Amino acid sequence: MDARYERNHPAISRREQEILASSRVLVAGCGGLGCYILEYLGRVGVGHLTAADGDVFTESNLNRQLYSSSETLGKPKPLAAAERMKLVNPLVAVQPVCEYITEASAERLISGHDVVVDALDSGSARLILAGAAGASGIPVVSGAISGWRGRVFVLMPGESAEALWDGGAGPSAGNLCFAASAAASVQAAETVKLLLNRGGVLSGRMLEFDLLSGLWEELPLILQ
Repeated sequence: MDARYERNHPAISRREQEILASSRVLVAGCGGLGCYILEYLGRVGVGHLTAADGDVFTESNLNRQLYSSSETLGKPKPLAAAERMKLVNPLVAVQPVCEYITEASAERLISGHDVVVDALDSGSARLILAGAAGASGIPVVSGAISGWRGRVFVLMPGESAEALWDGGAGPSAGNLCFAASAAASVQAAETVKLLLNRGGVLSGRMLEFDLLSGLWEELPLILQ
């Protein structure tokens, strides 16, 4: 085992480390959630990451998005993610894709990946992503935050949870950095469990947390 991964062991075995090195994950959205997810998956040793986002960094991202800084303002988010990973773990290949998830692009972007991670902030884009992944037989690890709160769940092929992405209503509760990193940590863990065929995946249930109250709870997920 490479010295950079020695602290993964024995939680992750040497054989499992090899599996991660050959795995391919698409992270859709490189903002508050996506930057942390890419960071965690790269550090744990997932060998092939695709970072997809059509946005650039702005000042409003500085409060929570890991790869945003005074030096990256105006820069495409996937490019910053790829450059960061060269510094953090050059053994990981990051393919930056500077485009949004759309009906025209989703199937093409998803193709060839083992797991898709939903770090998007648009209900319509989430539905497109989940639909394309389901049609391709690829599981989706979905996460979202609002203020101090967050939620994470896993959709296996053939499952749908459209009611969770209906767009919602009401004023924004904001997006806090610690809520983003908390949700992203769970998403990264769920992704690794799927890649390694571990048990306990958040399928058929949703984890919700409120960092203000300190409450974490699992809710049954009504799938269609």
